[in-house]
Amino acid sequence: MNISLWIVQIILSFLFLIVGSQKIISANKEIDKTGDGSQKHLFVFIGIVEILGAVGLILPWLLNIVPILTPLAGIGISIIMILAAFHHAKSKEMQSVVTNIIILALALFLVIGRLI
Repeated sequence: MNISLWIVQIILSFLFLIVGSQKIISANKEIDKTGDGSQKHLFVFIGIVEILGAVGLILPWLLNIVPILTPLAGIGISIIMILAAFHHAKSKEMQSVVTNIIILALALFLVIGRLI
């Protein structure tokens, strides 16, 4: 069970590091989409939160320093995925909704597995 939890932690961490970094790097492109850049700060904030969540999935449990932070990071990522699923459903992007639900399931598996 521990091995499967570590695999999920690494996959989720890698995924959120990449996605969060892309959001921060491509924040200037968001100005072109909205025209006034009103969403740029929100886009950067979400990217930073995703990167911090990725770090929180690995380091606390690996270093055994406040290991409760790992399942809390999983809960945070779960909340992000629920909000992302609603956003994509509102935009009628059903493939993204399915992806969000799969990532949500992995994050919840991690939370439950690390709390037991």
